Amino acid sequence: MQQHSQLNILCIASQSTSVLGPLLTYLQQIPHVQPTLSENLPADLSTFQVVVTEPAASFHPVPRPLEQFVRSGGGWLGIVNLLEVPISELFGVSPARVGPESEIRILFQNPDQPMAERLPDAIYVKGRYHPIQPHGKDVTTVLYADWHYQHSPVLVQRHVDAGQVACTTLQDFENPELRQIMYRLLRQLSGQPMTSQKLNVGILGYAPSVGELHAKGVLATTGLHLHAVCDVNPQRLAVAQQQFSGIKAYPHAKKLANDDAVDLVIVATPPNSHAKLCLEMMAENKHVVCEKPLALNRSETDRMLKMAEKMYVHLSCHQNRRWDPDYVAIKHALREDLIGDLFYAETFVGGFSHPCGYWHSHKEVSGGTAYDWGAHYLDWIVGLIPGRVEYVIGFRHKRVWHDVTNADQERIWIKFEGGKEAEFIHSDIAAVRKPKWYLLGTKGAIIGHWQDVATYHIDPVLYFHQHDIPATEMNPELTLYQRHASGRIAEQKLVLPKRKDYGFHINLADHLLLGEPMVSSLFDSVKVVAILETAARSAEKGGSMERFDE
Repeated sequence: MQQHSQLNILCIASQSTSVLGPLLTYLQQIPHVQPTLSENLPADLSTFQVVVTEPAASFHPVPRPLEQFVRSGGGWLGIVNLLEVPISELFGVSPARVGPESEIRILFQNPDQPMAERLPDAIYVKGRYHPIQPHGKDVTTVLYADWHYQHSPVLVQRHVDAGQVACTTLQDFENPELRQIMYRLLRQLSGQPMTSQKLNVGILGYAPSVGELHAKGVLATTGLHLHAVCDVNPQRLAVAQQQFSGIKAYPHAKKLANDDAVDLVIVATPPNSHAKLCLEMMAENKHVVCEKPLALNRSETDRMLKMAEKMYVHLSCHQNRRWDPDYVAIKHALREDLIGDLFYAETFVGGFSHPCGYWHSHKEVSGGTAYDWGAHYLDWIVGLIPGRVEYVIGFRHKRVWHDVTNADQERIWIKFEGGKEAEFIHSDIAAVRKPKWYLLGTKGAIIGHWQDVATYHIDPVLYFHQHDIPATEMNPELTLYQRHASGRIAEQKLVLPKRKDYGFHINLADHLLLGEPMVSSLFDSVKVVAILETAARSAEKGGSMERFDE
């Protein structure tokens, strides 16, 4: 694991009116960060690296203990909070006049600086437009607002003797990119240098599409470098070397594990090999990302967790569909309380077609029908309903496709603490599909219908060619239903955000290099495996209700 220094932050703000709440919640997810909220400045600041004050004007003139703290090497971040009054001269700036409420386009003054790595070129924040006026040449503009064709500073930084100060007029700490920037700024104010680093990545298993997806994700992510590919199939290695020149090619996992230059291994092999190969890589001090599902049972995940802890290396599961636009839109709707408290969730995937002839349809390798798509859909469920699971029931049908060992249909029912329910169905014998999403809340509901899309290419001889895009790869149509005060149900379409390509790989680099939290935690991936195993045990007993052991 990359070493990240302990960062103790003191936030001086009113607990009832502070805008810092979302930022503090974000910081609390980071193990090496300890934020402390107080309404008063203590006399002794020696246990902190950075002090955050809101509003910044509340410490003008600056108290002597705070000034000494900064000049001797501490960091100070002032949140202006829409006040047009003077702030400490240490900042070297003055707040200008507060402008109108708007969506504001924010950019880095220096887009090549390490603090900007893996972040969008521009972010859009809500709030009042409020520029900062620098007084001296030693004040550095970190972020500016693109306002009336002018670069208006909104986040500035300055060295003061051995320490650093910064101040900002931005207020939208609900914005995830702004939270990342503020965390990186706090690291810098604490004296931790923001330097460009790279991790050498090896891909273990180069099956079509999956291996290439990871290779392209690595190449598209600043901070990750594609170093090697490993596969027992020489043809696949040859393809990888043709696609990505200069990489090393290994025919056996042991050779990849013995390459000291490899920092991170992505295990992209069939599920029944996940635990063994992950353990082998971690034993050689490699960070590991494993394809889904993380393993086939809790016994395997327990050994993997112990090895990661013993070797102090990173372990996570490639839950890339946490970035699917429909899931992101649903998470956003829940944050905005559009349907109230989510208490019932159904998800479905499948149709009526012959299962594939590859290992995905063989229970001994894949784990079973629900282990395939279920590793994604159950991850969505535990992401939407994060409470403790109490009971699980699994149902299984084997009625049509007797040439494969997987069941034709599996259904998993989950009961959470407080009585909340969720259900997942994967069916290869559903002539009519259920909606992808059916979510009920205390104020409304969300339903997500599949979209069948085909593309056509003109052919002068055969007229045209048709290509059907798999429904699983198309965004469903999400509809929100809310109960109006009149008693009638109001209906509206939910707008889906633009898909973020290689979001997992970007998040992984942010986590390993800077300590930022993973969107999908290892705990959630272990929980998914435990649900799958419990459901399988229930199905073998004919659908018994099984108590869930976290």
